[in-house]
Formats: sequence, C-alpha cells, structure tokens
Amino acid sequence: MNRTYRNPILPGWNSDPSCTFVKEWDNTFFCTTSSFLAFPGIPVFASKDLTNWKFASNALNRPNQLPELSANGQQSEGIWASTIRFRNGTFYLITSYISFLKWQPKILLFTTTDPYDDAAWSDPVHVENPANDIDPDIFWDDDGKTYMAIAAGIYISEINVSTGAATEPFKVWNGTGDRNPEGPHLYKKDDYYYLLIGEGGTETNHSVTIARSRDIRGPYEGYAGNPILTAKNTKEYFQTVGHADLFQDASGNWWGVALATRSGPAWEIYPMGRETVLVPVKWEEGEWPILDPVRGRMSGSLPPTNKDVPGDGPFVDDLDVLNFPPGSAIPRHFVFWRPPKTSLFAVSPPRHPNTLQISPSRVNLSADAAYQPAVDGLGFVARKQTSTLFNYSVDISFKPTAADEEAGVSVFLTQLQHIDLGIVNLPACSGCTLVPKLRFRIEASGKPNTTVQEMTAISVPRSWHTEPIRLSVSATSDSKYVFSAAPASKPEESIIVGSASAAIVSGGSGPFTGTLIGAYTTSNGGKGATPAFFSWWRYTPVAQEIAAGEFVPARG
Repeated sequence: MNRTYRNPILPGWNSDPSCTFVKEWDNTFFCTTSSFLAFPGIPVFASKDLTNWKFASNALNRPNQLPELSANGQQSEGIWASTIRFRNGTFYLITSYISFLKWQPKILLFTTTDPYDDAAWSDPVHVENPANDIDPDIFWDDDGKTYMAIAAGIYISEINVSTGAATEPFKVWNGTGDRNPEGPHLYKKDDYYYLLIGEGGTETNHSVTIARSRDIRGPYEGYAGNPILTAKNTKEYFQTVGHADLFQDASGNWWGVALATRSGPAWEIYPMGRETVLVPVKWEEGEWPILDPVRGRMSGSLPPTNKDVPGDGPFVDDLDVLNFPPGSAIPRHFVFWRPPKTSLFAVSPPRHPNTLQISPSRVNLSADAAYQPAVDGLGFVARKQTSTLFNYSVDISFKPTAADEEAGVSVFLTQLQHIDLGIVNLPACSGCTLVPKLRFRIEASGKPNTTVQEMTAISVPRSWHTEPIRLSVSATSDSKYVFSAAPASKPEESIIVGSASAAIVSGGSGPFTGTLIGAYTTSNGGKGATPAFFSWWRYTPVAQEIAAGEFVPARG
C-alpha cells in the first residue's frame, strides 16, 4: 500500500548519499553522506521506515584517523563521496580524501560491527588508488572477490580489504558522453552487472545514467533511455539531481537516493546546499530500472512508520533544546570546521555550570594568511541548518577586556562566506574607551561581485551589561536571514541588528557544502583571551519548502 512522504529525507547539507538495507540489523536502512572539512565527519544515519532518519554515528571521529584533515587548504577539500555496504556482519564504508595542493586522492576504507557507536569505527585502511580519482564504490562478486569502482571514466580494480592492495584498473565505461562521469555504484541483478553513475557535473546539468554487462570487465551497454534520473532542462524546484544509489527494502521494493538542491532552475539561492532525496524505483527482472522524478511530495510502498531506532543521536528534524549540564559533552551532531583545538571548548567548566565555554581562537571565522588550523584552532562549533525556515538563539555571557575580543553567532558556509552577529569590544568613539558593541558583518569574498550590506556596529545598551545577551538568527523566508539581540531575561526588548540574503551562503567557495548555524569566540588577532559562555542553545525548525512557494511544517 502506497504512503505519501516528502523530500528531502535528509534535509540540510547531506550530499552524495549512499544507502544500504541491512536485514541482520532489525531491517534497518543506513545512509552516509559527504562531510568535506566538517569534523566529526562521514555521518551515518539509520531508519526503519525510510522517512524518519536518526543520526547513528560518525565514521570519522578521531583526528588520528585522518591527520591530513587538519591541514590548511581550499574550502572544498576534505572527505568527498562515500559508499556504505554490509557483508558478513561488518559494515564497510569506503571514501576519498581530497587536497588540491596535489591531486592524489586518498582512498580510505572504514569498518565497524556497530554503526551506532563512534568508537567502534576502525582506523581506515588506505586503499591503493591506481586510477588516481574519487568516488570509490565497493562491490563483492559471487565468487567472493572484492572490487572498487572509481571515477575517472569509470575504472574498476580488484582490492584487498585487509591490506588495501589494488590491482591495475580496467576501464569499463565513459558514460553517455557528458562531462564528469563519476559516483559509480555496481550491482549484480538477473545475471547482469549494472553500473550506475552520475554525469554532467554536480550543477544543473547533473544526471544519473546506467549501463550493464554480462561480465564485470565489460563491455558495458548504456541504456537507450538514459538518463534515468535528472532535473536538467526542467522547471522543477529540485535541481542538480544526481549521484544516486539503489537498494531494496525487506519486501523487495527498490528505492533510489540522490542529491538535489532546492533552488529552482535559477539556481541562485540554496543555502542548505545539496540534500538527500528518495525516489521509488521499478526494476523488473531483466529490465532497466525506472526512477520517478524528484518532487517535494511523493508516494511509494514505504515500510510501516517506525521511529524505534537505537542509539542516542537525534532525528534529522529534531529541535535543539540544549543547556549543557555538568557531566555532558558537546552534542554528537555538532561539527567543527576541521578537527578542533580541544582546549578552546569546555562543557560546564568550574564556576560556569550549564554553559558551553568557547575560548577565543587567534583568528576569526575568516582566518588570515598565517592561519594554521592545528595550532590556532577555530573557536567555532555549529549544527547543520536543516529546514528552510528556522529560529536559532543562544544566550552569551561575555565580559571582554581587550580590544577586538568578540563572541557571537554565525550562519556559515565556508571561511570565505559567512554572516555574523557578535558582541565585540570596540572604542565608543575615536580615541574613546572600549565598550561592548553589537556588530553585524558579512564575509563574502568567496563569492566575488556580491553586493553585501555594510558592517553595522551599535553599542550594547547599558541596561544589558549585567546579564547574558540573547543573540538570535531567523530564516524568515527561503532567501533571508534576520539577526537580532536582546537581554536574555527580556526577549521582548529584542532589536534587529541586521539582515542578509541567503544568496551570500549559496555556492561560491562552498559549491559542495551547506550552511552551518553556530557560535564562535575570537580575539580577532589581538591579545584578548577572554572566554565566552554560551547557554540556552535553541534551534527550532519551523517550515520546509517542498515546492516553489509551498511550505509545510518542518517536523512531523
């Protein structure tokens, strides 16, 4: 019996999805998405019904698993697309790490026997990469041999999952002729090897194509009806559809996941970046799979609704109602931009219970030419924006003494594109003493030729000086963020300090990522060392836009 659901199933920045159904784990679906420079990284989500998804774990959760992630570099480096599969009691997650200093992608193979436990994920096996490319897939043939398919055209190597050894790759398919044949996944069905790939680049020309062969080495015959999934040359609200994966449920129904951006064909405003969508698939014996086009509201033969998923992670549409009590830790769904300098963060430190202490990093969110991530750190922690409309606020206790000390909140895409509201210690006037000011400013250097509002700085009212200040961000439409401040005890006294277009945090230096919402502390390169204490952290999803101008409640 068909049931209606809505896309995206993994809202917010969740690109390049790969999913697998595991009967042995109580008929549960597991998906993973790309994480780039976010840490912890390589998130894994679990669901019993394909619509209610819970954060299960991060495969990349210890800096020593990938020390290279702490190196400075471009904003779109880091962990790219992954593949997750299950075999003989073990989960395998194969992925690639990218640095643009030298194009030499590192292929990493993580394993676990408990997908709900961060610590259970192994250190990665470094798999040889003779094709020198990205988007690895892992596939076991009927004879037990293990293969890795990879972009670059598409190439396949036999690999050893214990040692990481890989054979000389053989080229099997170049797609239909569009650019960037990538994101391969192999399936064995009805005595055919099916090869699913993405083509056209991960922009509005993106598409999903498929080929098959009787022999894993080919030749592969492309489907005459390619592409089997795309939004290119359409007016659909969901655009950039591609990079798909296919899997079955307990009843044998086929499903597909892909990435998409909620932008419409203009593809100008999409702050959450590339998100994960679900489509029903019809795949008859000996035939090619048929995928429904991506829409915000769809229906299919879904498993019964079931939110009984193990683990202590939140569901993807959950609220944040966080008070940082003594004995607790930074929530597991929070992320840093690269592995953090842990000394900058403390939960409920002495004399400051029920707060998150963030000590200032030398650099602000934009950093500088001398920035060394592992040495300087970044005093910033955040969560993903997961709904079109939302309200976020946090109370800040901050008593700056040195010039330019600052603590605040940010809508962050990359270090070159973010929108900040901070409390900063500045002169009251030229040559005057320092006073705390509310400063609203926009960093848009990652998107040249973008017109942005000038920096605004207003003195914090004297009546606010004796208590925490509540800083808030609201997405009041699909294209606008509003930043405001108030004394924590009198939120009705809120004043709007600034607003900004969501276009500022769409694309540019962050073409593969999506917005994070969080809190920061910095000395702005000065001598300040005053920490800020954040409490009463609240993130409330309000509404999801599922078609142009059509909003539905974000939860339920």
